[in-house]
Amino acid sequence: MTNFLEIHWTSGSLDEARKISRFLIQERYVACAQIVPWIESIYMWNNQLETAQESKIILKAPASNFEKIKEVILSNSSYQVPEITFNKIEGGAKEYLDWMAESTPADISTTS
Repeated sequence: MTNFLEIHWTSGSLDEARKISRFLIQERYVACAQIVPWIESIYMWNNQLETAQESKIILKAPASNFEKIKEVILSNSSYQVPEITFNKIEGGAKEYLDWMAESTPADISTTS
């Protein structure tokens, strides 16, 4: 069974979230992107309390694709330091896990 991740990423705009997510899916780096169009984030940046409206993106992908996904996000994000974190998917419905495996190639180094 392929090791899968649930990757969490935040974007400053819904358009950016859609554009990058569509690219990642079309290139088959990720099986699925779920976009929560609006969240409010409160955080410290440059010693200032900040509040921002963002989009939250949850990507499902093979662990072996993480570095390429991170590279695509960093190269296309308007944020200087975008949130990019992940959790291992430890289990789930076999049919869903099979679908994720079918939706992403085993070795992305041969694509693009």
